[in-house]
Amino acid sequence: MADDTTRGFTADGLNPQTLPQTLLVHAGTRRSGFDETSEAIFMTSGFVYRTAEEAEHAFANEGVRFVYSRFRNPTVAMFEDRLAAYEGFPRCYATATGMAAVFASVMGLLKAGDRIVASRALFGSCLFIVKDIAPRFGIETVLVDATDRAGWERALATPAAMVFLESPSNPCLEIVDLAHVCGLAKRAGALVVVDNVFATPVLQKPKDFGADLVVYSATKHIDGQGRCLGGAILCDEEIAARLSPWMRHTGPSMSPFNAWVLLKGLETLELRVRAQCAGADAVARFLEGHAAVARVIHPGLDSHPQRALARAQMKAGGNLIAFDLKAPEADAKARAFRFMNALGVISISNNLGDSKSLITHPATTTHQRLTEEERAHLGIRPGTVRLSVGLEDPADLIRDLERALSA
Repeated sequence: MADDTTRGFTADGLNPQTLPQTLLVHAGTRRSGFDETSEAIFMTSGFVYRTAEEAEHAFANEGVRFVYSRFRNPTVAMFEDRLAAYEGFPRCYATATGMAAVFASVMGLLKAGDRIVASRALFGSCLFIVKDIAPRFGIETVLVDATDRAGWERALATPAAMVFLESPSNPCLEIVDLAHVCGLAKRAGALVVVDNVFATPVLQKPKDFGADLVVYSATKHIDGQGRCLGGAILCDEEIAARLSPWMRHTGPSMSPFNAWVLLKGLETLELRVRAQCAGADAVARFLEGHAAVARVIHPGLDSHPQRALARAQMKAGGNLIAFDLKAPEADAKARAFRFMNALGVISISNNLGDSKSLITHPATTTHQRLTEEERAHLGIRPGTVRLSVGLEDPADLIRDLERALSA
């Protein structure tokens, strides 16, 4: 928690019974002496002291007040405290990007000789960190298929320092059995880090299943309007004490302005995600019934191979859909491109979680750096596209898809 005794600030005054949607609007708020309604943006690199003795005391007693915005900043602290209150963790570290959060959570807690077990179904940059960067520092990495329970059991029969996974996965929406993997990890002595960006904290709380850390690209649903970058790491006090030196000295800090934008995003997060989930359900059902579509993957569909697990872990299926168009394999990529180029309402972009519906071709964008064999193993085919459903009327999205499918 950010310090409540900082001169000129008052705490939010919420009680432990405050409900989640109210936390998203009010938690972490600290008003200055001007009593502003909207949270203040403290665009400052540093802070001044009335005396040299006060500066000495501030540096000797970390957290007693703000000293430098790379360490802590009032606007960033409000974002951290609000997300922590909603997620149910005591601590949150805001970062400049989602990948800064992933990198810090892995490299800030591991050392040479440690062993990390990770899901093979990861976003391309996350996979690069655990598969390419970590081994350079003497960290052993073992990759497991996300849905392979026996594979997780074999990998975690040997002691490990960390498990890293995402569920649902990007882009083919595989679901990891969080309770099962977290139980195995505890017996192996491993911390569990869950990238929860696809599910969002609205639909899934990995902490409830035993996760030790949760990471987000706040760029996605938390902002949700394509305005800025940001990331977050959530954890308990013991892990925060281990992570704090890394955060303090390596400089992945979030801009105060971005923190303010993300605070505004949190206020409407539940409303947006619920509406996007309803739209995605309608769009997924339309696609599944279309003659030009070969495969539709969405956790809300009964056809999803892990539908029962998705229901047990998530409040809804989310706003992401992966699907393949019917086409000979040699023409699959060209067919997907023709389809995407024919869309009007839906925009081509590798981002997701936006209020605008966005579509991308993973094999040539987010997962381009993987080999053809690696993509095939993850179910990413030449004709696979990933759709992030926004806040448009689902009827307009369906009309747009129908036109493009006929193109």
